[in-house]
Amino acid sequence: MSIDTKRIGRKCERAVITAYHELREVGQPDLQAFSACTTLYRIHHPEASLNEARRLVSEWIDHHVVRQDQGTTRGCDC
Repeated sequence: MSIDTKRIGRKCERAVITAYHELREVGQPDLQAFSACTTLYRIHHPEASLNEARRLVSEWIDHHVVRQDQGTTRGCDC
């Protein structure tokens, strides 16, 4: 499955979705890819709590990967 990340405006959201997609493509299990992406988000946003990062990353993965929605998502202003 191909994900078009060029249309994602937020830098951190684009980084998270790109990382998730690439990790899954090379065979990483879902939970490990999710965990890595949560860590990546927190590197971009150290002020975010772990729960906040998990919630946002899961929403982004659901939006872009699972549902392949083209619309915008909630999140930061970066």
